[in-house]
Amino acid sequence: MPSTTFAPESTPISTIEAIAHEARVGLSATPKTLSPWLFYDEAGSRLFEEITELPEYYLTRTERSIFAAHAGDILQEAARNQGPAGKLTLIELGAGTATKTGILLAAAVRQQGSVVYQPVDVSETALAEATDNILSSIPGVTVRVQVADYTREALPLNRLANTRTLALYIGSSIGNFAPEDARDVLRNLRAQLLPGDTLLLGTDLAPSGGPNTNKTVATLLAAYDDAAGTTAAFNLNVLTRLNRDLGTDFDVENFRHRACWNPTQSRIEMHLESLAAQRIHIPANSSGPALTIDFTQGESIHTENSYKFTTSAVEALLASANFKTTKSWQDPQHLFAVTLATAI
Repeated sequence: MPSTTFAPESTPISTIEAIAHEARVGLSATPKTLSPWLFYDEAGSRLFEEITELPEYYLTRTERSIFAAHAGDILQEAARNQGPAGKLTLIELGAGTATKTGILLAAAVRQQGSVVYQPVDVSETALAEATDNILSSIPGVTVRVQVADYTREALPLNRLANTRTLALYIGSSIGNFAPEDARDVLRNLRAQLLPGDTLLLGTDLAPSGGPNTNKTVATLLAAYDDAAGTTAAFNLNVLTRLNRDLGTDFDVENFRHRACWNPTQSRIEMHLESLAAQRIHIPANSSGPALTIDFTQGESIHTENSYKFTTSAVEALLASANFKTTKSWQDPQHLFAVTLATAI
């Protein structure tokens, strides 16, 4: 019988205190920065869901198409050499609402009759939505959720008898981390897996300009600067959030969204560019006294990086965290890859 259980939540640092600290440190830096986690208030989360459905934003639908075409192969490969039972337990990092994961869970149920799914995310609301969606549509799945920050905390691995763990880190989420931080995230995961457990990693591919791909710099830029302006609204919403939560006085109309390709770092960068010389104020709060921040015209706040990978870079990243690449799947246009790796 499908069931769901919520593990106890750890006591988080006050969200407002975290926002205050991030704004004070990031806006006082040179160059100015804000962490991308600030995007995801209620409005920002809704805007991101809209982004994933945009015609320019190929990432979500392309990864979904890979799962639709190859889910059975992925699950069979992950279960290979896992003993007589060959059963898998699936754990997902940063699960969100798990809209694509259902394809893999359905394949797991077909393969082994039932499956335990352990989604991990900082958002209890997203996990509740994911649980409702999965339990209502995929019989044979037991959901055990955990509200946690997988980048810093130990994962709540529920090890079941005669099963192996398949960890899912999909959606190209690894691309939001600088290379050394991406390695640390995977090392944190590896430290909690046993040799023979597996990881399925989703990565957006770098533009190659080769004859078999439509991945160009223009394709990338369109995905992060869509014609409808949804990504711009998503980026600018972080200033609205600071005004609401901290009492800052950003004039949002005096900033514009800018996306650019950094070929040296192999990443898309998102910035908020000041359209004029201006001054904003951060009121006194738990992180410190009142602060005045000056902007020159054209100066920007760097809000997000999205790293893009070659297949060799994916293999090197996995190897640096003690995983051995087993098999990789790509869409026909070579826009995106999902790679299965074994913990060694």
